[in-house]
Amino acid sequence: MALNFEQKQAIVAEVAEVASTALSAVAAEYRGITVEDMTALRAQARNSGVYLRVVKNTLARRAVKDTEFECMTDGLTGPLVLAFSQEDPGAAARVIKDFAKGNDKLVVKLVSISGQMLAPSEIETLAKMPTYDQAISMLMSVMKAPIQKLAQTMNEVPGKLVRTIAAVRDAKEAA
Repeated sequence: MALNFEQKQAIVAEVAEVASTALSAVAAEYRGITVEDMTALRAQARNSGVYLRVVKNTLARRAVKDTEFECMTDGLTGPLVLAFSQEDPGAAARVIKDFAKGNDKLVVKLVSISGQMLAPSEIETLAKMPTYDQAISMLMSVMKAPIQKLAQTMNEVPGKLVRTIAAVRDAKEAA
């Protein structure tokens, strides 16, 4: 069923709003994927905070115009599903990569982050990016390390004294 002008405008406005706040985007060709598999992909995306939408390429080009993902316009050809990361930059890449492991019909065509196009093979790199909580955890462990090392060093001085006195005591008892 063909879309009327108002419906097309609504789709473009919705995708443009999501693209303006998204952190990264992945476009993948979904030719040959069953409806059940596509439903599972949508559910997985929803649970991961990823906006997933199948949009006509002409509407997608208009939607990403004047956003960081304008670099994707030349590659928007064929049946594509667009995935935009809303919460953390690697979310869309993780969802698409994980789904593509079990379904070889989903082929990554475009990957973009911060206004830069990446090669489709670099989806692995984007997927390995830590989530916000993981990044904070890594930062805190790095900040904690020097203090922890100082505490261990300060604790070593009295510990060494106690071990030395115990060794002297054992030596006197043995003699």
